Amino acid sequence: MKLLVVVAPERFRDEELLEPLAIFQEAGIGIDIASVRLGTCTGMLGGRCEAALDLARVDAGGYDGIVVIGGAGSPEFLWGHSRLLALVAEFAASKKLVAAICLSPVVLARAGVLSGKKATVFRTPDSVAEMRKGGADLRGEGVVVDGRFITANGPAAARPFGDAIVSALAVPGP
Repeated sequence: MKLLVVVAPERFRDEELLEPLAIFQEAGIGIDIASVRLGTCTGMLGGRCEAALDLARVDAGGYDGIVVIGGAGSPEFLWGHSRLLALVAEFAASKKLVAAICLSPVVLARAGVLSGKKATVFRTPDSVAEMRKGGADLRGEGVVVDGRFITANGPAAARPFGDAIVSALAVPGP
């Protein structure tokens, strides 16, 4: 079992990365961290991680799912990244797990995979508008699971988000 975890190179939300990663490690799930560029990525609270993969070179075939981490850097670096949008659509078409937290569910909406799906997002005027434009059925819960799609609304939901991903991976896809 292996997940592709995507972070913005700057201003990702630390706990939205670190708490799920600890849960994945405990469950024996492998991860690769990707971003829009290789190297050290910096969180909003000063945390750091290494992006070993450039999104431009990622092959979805080796992964069971994609997890897009949120934070203030998401709108600038991830929302409009064409390769990331294509990857999300590819994971969804292959019935693999597709998950995003905080502001990053907008990536899923822009990739066209949330139409008619229940979802949540960190609510700002822009994020709500983008989710509605993408056809998402917006909910107020911290974590929303709709089939192979998992969304969460922010840092307080980081641990249940990680748990929901592990639970979803334990159930074979359709």
